Amino acid sequence: MASLMTSYTLALLPGDGIGRDVMIEAEKILNIIEQLTPISFTINKIPCGGKHYLETGEEWPEGSFEFCRDEADAILLGAVGWPGAITEDGDLAGGSVILGLRSGLDLYANVRPIKLYEGVRHKIHGEFKQVWEPGMVDMLIIRENTEGLYHSLLRRSAEKAQGRDAWEPSDMEFPGLDGEVAWDPRPISRSGSERVIRYAFEAAQRRNGAPGDGKTRVTCVDKSNVTRGCQLFNQIYHEMASNYPDTETDHAYIDAFCMWAVRNPEWFDVVVTPNMFGDISTDLASVLQGGMGIAASANLGDRHGMFEPVHGSAPKYAGQNTTNPMAMINSVSLMFDWLGETKGDADCKAVADFIDMAVTETLMGDTLTYDLGGNSGTSEVGDKIAGVLESLLRKHFAVA
Repeated sequence: MASLMTSYTLALLPGDGIGRDVMIEAEKILNIIEQLTPISFTINKIPCGGKHYLETGEEWPEGSFEFCRDEADAILLGAVGWPGAITEDGDLAGGSVILGLRSGLDLYANVRPIKLYEGVRHKIHGEFKQVWEPGMVDMLIIRENTEGLYHSLLRRSAEKAQGRDAWEPSDMEFPGLDGEVAWDPRPISRSGSERVIRYAFEAAQRRNGAPGDGKTRVTCVDKSNVTRGCQLFNQIYHEMASNYPDTETDHAYIDAFCMWAVRNPEWFDVVVTPNMFGDISTDLASVLQGGMGIAASANLGDRHGMFEPVHGSAPKYAGQNTTNPMAMINSVSLMFDWLGETKGDADCKAVADFIDMAVTETLMGDTLTYDLGGNSGTSEVGDKIAGVLESLLRKHFAVA
């Protein structure tokens, strides 16, 4: 039986620097999907970021947040950040976009798959070597995305994105500290912790377990031997674990996790951690999978999803056709997987799998950017993945 036609409204936010370059490659993927599957799109490409701010005085056009909130089925972001682009209150221009959406849309789970593909070598001491083994690196790190050390900046960005006065925390005193003092609160709440920990346990039920032993395991990573916020996070983790008796519990302090993740990545299945620790540890873990050029992410809430590569805007590489587009294309795969899950759309789930297969096949060849030891350009790699995807989609959807 033929699949039903489905249409999704997408907000595309190319942003700054190489974000714009990799968004072009994402659009190639979307075009092929629209041509060869029952899925169609209404796309609103929204200019945004630091360079846009310097050119126009606004981080993005008025009404952009409301479009993402009220009309978009999913949001695809490139990257934000441009030299000299700072708002009047001292924040990064473009922060109202990425941080405003994370907080304003309550995207509380930052989902970072750490998977080492066949054929990927690691750049160590300037040389490409097979350090970790494919099949032994396949973890999912779930980072709390709205609280913790970044809470004040997130709330301030969310208020600005919606045209309201920026929120600031009340002043505090710090006995024993003299002179000028800069500080950021680090609030961790029960409700915020419960929902992201629940998400981690639920995600573990859909996976195949840790690569090393096949056990379904959720590791709580924190600093509960020092900070009160982490003590609450850890307490809630153990409370919620009782609802998942078939899932093995595990704990590591953040400093120890950074060591064990490198030495024994095969131990880890799903990892859940507060905001700042997740920010740092996921960048470290990206080395296991071959670097930032492959690393994708999803920012998920109960109603909205935003998807982005985790590399920055890298302005000095903008427009040079050297950036690896795979992180962005992998983020597109995450977007379709999420749409398939939340909308009950089997075609979207299939497309997500086919994108992953196309990336996998491309990594086995020699059409690679410099960061993976190749000499191909951004557009060449994008064309290669798009070509493999086209072949897969034609077979699956029986398109002549």
